[in-house]
Amino acid sequence: MGRKAVHPQTGDVSLGCTGFNDKNRYDRQTPCDQDFLRKFARDTDAQGLQAWFNREVPRCLRALKLFEAEGLFIGDASYLFVPDQEHYERSAVLLFDEHHHPVDPGAVDLRDKRYQWHRCYKIVSLIHVNRDLDFFLVVAACLVPGNQHECPLLYELVDGFVNAVGKGVMKVLILDRGLLDGPAIGRLKTQYHIDTVIPLKTNMDAYQDVMGLTRLKDFHWEPFVLPAPTPPELPPRAQDPVIAQREQKRQRKLQARQAQSHPQPLPPAQTLLGLVRGVSSWADCPVPLTAVINREINAQGEVHDWVLTTTAPRWSAELTRTTYKLRTAIEERHRQYKCFWDITRMTACKFALVLSQVLFVLLAYTLFQGHLFLRHRPQMNRRTRPRILQRLGPTLQVVAVYYRQRFCLLLLPEFAEILLELAEDARAKLLRKMRLLKRDLYQLLENARSP
Repeated sequence: MGRKAVHPQTGDVSLGCTGFNDKNRYDRQTPCDQDFLRKFARDTDAQGLQAWFNREVPRCLRALKLFEAEGLFIGDASYLFVPDQEHYERSAVLLFDEHHHPVDPGAVDLRDKRYQWHRCYKIVSLIHVNRDLDFFLVVAACLVPGNQHECPLLYELVDGFVNAVGKGVMKVLILDRGLLDGPAIGRLKTQYHIDTVIPLKTNMDAYQDVMGLTRLKDFHWEPFVLPAPTPPELPPRAQDPVIAQREQKRQRKLQARQAQSHPQPLPPAQTLLGLVRGVSSWADCPVPLTAVINREINAQGEVHDWVLTTTAPRWSAELTRTTYKLRTAIEERHRQYKCFWDITRMTACKFALVLSQVLFVLLAYTLFQGHLFLRHRPQMNRRTRPRILQRLGPTLQVVAVYYRQRFCLLLLPEFAEILLELAEDARAKLLRKMRLLKRDLYQLLENARSP
């Protein structure tokens, strides 16, 4: 299909391809010209492309054996902001606060600069994780206008995922309270045997009933302590006894300064958990729920209560809370592919092109996560894309010599020594070959199209 070429002026490595026809007078850098790919994506049916992604990506991940046995999945929705250009098809203009949360224009003062209008889309995604967050695989997604509600779309993605890979792969679905849907949650439990973990809203009857039970004398609270984070692995230089002694001295100074600035330290924050099983006061949900009351007490003694529910009848309060805690990883991952994977770098306004940009960025991100996991380097998936590419890049230059379906890797001094020790006739044959390679590398893209 092509050969690698090096641009003499910049040293950039690209591909030189002959292409599939003789119409293009420029040297091809890819088998397909970028303008052809743009037209191909523009003419692609958006609904068909989305159906392909939600069907084939889960099957590909299943073939790679990337689905964990515990079957933890997270459903979420996020806004994708685009330039304020009215020609963006199916986009919507909404009012957001400083935290990029949508607000009602009639409920706020529009003169307040904290509120800004933004043109946006909404991406609803279904993500597979494990408890150690070793990977973050987007198994299904759909792109809709920013003002469309995500609740029915998420459950359609779940149905499509089960149809693509079968029952038993997804076992637990973690959702935010914005995706509350009693009939859908009951259907997932009875039809697919999928347990849902989701918090309740304060205006729900089930919430009021559960909170009323906490006022009983025999209601039991148990303290909840988050597991201590694993300390990062120290670099080799930190293992030096002199450096370690300096670090200990520095830590003692920091503790002394903190003690001077806060002579009376505040009491630590505390979390209490209460458990109620067999909650059936949510009329829309046909299955009983297990409710976990979370009582957060901060250092000032202020109390905040919220209720977390699950359709798993035998889960403990601690297991339910730690499982829902995985959902907070969503925000960091959204930031990753928004800021470092250019998911919103959309130069076209047609919806098919916008959808292609979003889905293929998510596909590249997912395959990259799977690659790191299969190569037993899951600790790198939390890093940004430039940092990962920097760490995965070669740190040693070698020469690969191929002969009859075999190859060897030689260091540059080793390769130079072999060349100098060759016989005269062999060196002459090799010289002709090296000149041919040089010609291909430096003359393959003399007439390349500018980017």
